[in-house]
Amino acid sequence: MAVAFEVTGAERGEWAVLRVSGELDLVTSPVLRQGVHDAVADGRHSLVLDLSEVWFCDSSGVGVLIASRRLIRSCRGSLRLVLPARGAADGSHVNRVMGALGVRRLFDVYPDAEAAVAPQAGPLSA
Repeated sequence: MAVAFEVTGAERGEWAVLRVSGELDLVTSPVLRQGVHDAVADGRHSLVLDLSEVWFCDSSGVGVLIASRRLIRSCRGSLRLVLPARGAADGSHVNRVMGALGVRRLFDVYPDAEAAVAPQAGPLSA
């Protein structure tokens, strides 16, 4: 059984929003990495990664998130992640993996894309 992995992009004001769905792992993480690099190459330095439809994430997926954070910061931009509002309580595998690896605190996390692109948005607590 093949699981579809997809990264789709949209613009919301100054923000580029990449919606990711499927498994984020060793095989699929280069697709997300390329999407982030393409957005930055297009001059988009305010980026939202909507991971609310990612149901599995391994360490290579987390590595892409960390590398994306590093790239955006080098451009003096902003990176925001979208995870389910209640995080691990809602079964977010990405949230659990990031928490277990101790890297969730590195990211500004929002419950949905609308909150992430809002001008006065405040992230959820780590």
